[in-house]
Amino acid sequence: MKENIQVFDNVLELIGKTPLIKLNKIAADFDGDFYAKVEAFNPGHSTKDRIALYIIEEAERQGILKPGNTIIETTSGNTGFSLAMVSIIKGYDCVLAVSSKSSADKIDMLKTMGAKVYVCPAHVSADDPRSYYQVAKRLHDEMEGSVYINQYFNQLNTDAHYNSTGPEIWEQTEGEITHLIACSGTGGTISGTAKYLKEQNPNIKVIGVDAFGSVLKKYHETKEFDENEIYPYRIEGLGKNLIPTATDFDIIDKFIKVSDEESAHTAREIARTEGLFVGYTSGAAMQALKQLEVEGEFKVGDKVVVLFPDHGSRYMSKIYSDKWMEEQGFVDSKSASNVKTIEFVK
Repeated sequence: MKENIQVFDNVLELIGKTPLIKLNKIAADFDGDFYAKVEAFNPGHSTKDRIALYIIEEAERQGILKPGNTIIETTSGNTGFSLAMVSIIKGYDCVLAVSSKSSADKIDMLKTMGAKVYVCPAHVSADDPRSYYQVAKRLHDEMEGSVYINQYFNQLNTDAHYNSTGPEIWEQTEGEITHLIACSGTGGTISGTAKYLKEQNPNIKVIGVDAFGSVLKKYHETKEFDENEIYPYRIEGLGKNLIPTATDFDIIDKFIKVSDEESAHTAREIARTEGLFVGYTSGAAMQALKQLEVEGEFKVGDKVVVLFPDHGSRYMSKIYSDKWMEEQGFVDSKSASNVKTIEFVK
């Protein structure tokens, strides 16, 4: 009898239904059971596939997007890749304003996927005309027949995760999840997932991960936007220098900040211990989990889900480059010790 092999009409049918994988080694000494929601299993290798497809199809249903239109977006890389992928299948042009903080790997991927890319300086204020926010708005104003996705202020960003990521985690944990740990950038992933989970069980604790140099944690605690919190940092897709309306701060129980260096090392540690080749924000999320363990957040019997947003291949020129790590002062002696040079003697 022949094995039933699934055949899909196109790559978009593979979006979602990503696995929950138990963390066996990196969290072996922690109280509780720990699981990673590994979004790299999406066809575009990140959780942003979910919002790209959902927002575009909702825009089509509402008649906002029509044949021949151009999709415009602001992105640190992953959303842009997902939008470019969906645009290819659905027949739209794609124009992206990208932060210069994005890795060269991400920018090359966007170009390969047929997107027109505008690289904008990362370390300018959100209202600076050179910022990727303002460049995207200008392109939208100038380009007839364009639709600006605007993920930072688009409720559909949150709705996408409410309708997919949240239900998946609830089903995969059989309703026994006690904690959700997720990075917060636009805030759509954590907000939509948390909304669904807390509707099922309001006692689930939702913990957002923020970066040093970002305003989100302080805003959550004080409702004050403090420009003094802002300074350059290296992690892509985490934290913000503005307050995205896609973030539901009321549904997040607390924020914890992580550093560039520790997050980079932890991403490498995940690869070495769990065999999962994940991105910079996954390292940040796992680093937050480690810090929470030290604080005594977890107890025996807890079921903790940490969301790993994307794949490590997007960071080959950054956290997985020994040269880049050394340039940042992030020396990784464990990786360096694995490299042996063989000399051939004639």
